[in-house]
Amino acid sequence: MTNWVYPLGKAADGPWDVSLGAYDSAQQVDGWEHTGLKTATLSGEAVTLDAVAEERIIIPLSGDVTAVVDGHTYELSGRESVFHGPTDVLYTGVNKAVQISGATGVRVAIASAPASDEYPTRLITKDEAPLELRGAGNCSREVRNFGTPAALEADRFIVCEVLTPAGNWSSYPPHKHDEEKEGEETRLEEIYYFETRVTPDAPKEATDAIGYQRVYASDDRPIDVNAEVRTGDVVLVPYGWHGPAMAPPGYDMYYLNVMAGPGPVRKWLISDDPHHGWVRQQWEDQDIDARLPFGG
Repeated sequence: MTNWVYPLGKAADGPWDVSLGAYDSAQQVDGWEHTGLKTATLSGEAVTLDAVAEERIIIPLSGDVTAVVDGHTYELSGRESVFHGPTDVLYTGVNKAVQISGATGVRVAIASAPASDEYPTRLITKDEAPLELRGAGNCSREVRNFGTPAALEADRFIVCEVLTPAGNWSSYPPHKHDEEKEGEETRLEEIYYFETRVTPDAPKEATDAIGYQRVYASDDRPIDVNAEVRTGDVVLVPYGWHGPAMAPPGYDMYYLNVMAGPGPVRKWLISDDPHHGWVRQQWEDQDIDARLPFGG
């Protein structure tokens, strides 16, 4: 059975802390075709990506990043950590070689998807990226929608960041997007890349920040994931119901979502698990968590 959980280090390759995707010969996942992710901890020297038929978004996780695409240099203003607010991101388009550099210790992610249609390279500043506060009560979360269809012209992928305060659930109610149903659901692979932190008010001895991710079958295709996750871990969702992503009390959770599929439209259309979709009705009478947005 295919393993859908990649703890930090399991998908490492050369300079990459995580290296997964259609163009990654070192980490081929059976049946995985439409999305990719790389992360790196920079050392002051540049890391490079060849020109291939995939589109990419460069996302600083911590610190400032310099990217060179087609001879043009882009300075991406980053952040102290993913929990300290949004960041500039850079969409590169397809068939573009990319060189990425930053100071020692800077961390960066690159989301990708095989693609053919060309769209222009675009810098999206941290002030431009739409911010959404989704859900309510203990299902409140923050979504940074820099790579969604409403915010970015692209060929295939949908990319966003989700932050969940300690004690809250996100990716909830459980939902799926594994079939093409016109106007109702789109077939999308999905990558969850996680970071976790101990809440700022925790005692000094609290160091092991954890979260949890659930994925389970929606039809006769087997999948059963109930993963404990930490910073740098990845969960792949090829199909099936997924959620909740749980931030236990004491630990804030971040995840980067990368989605793409073979369908004719670039849209995030989902179906709720009918056993749990009713919980959305409760949000109408609840306030959004006052701890959001992260970083003010």
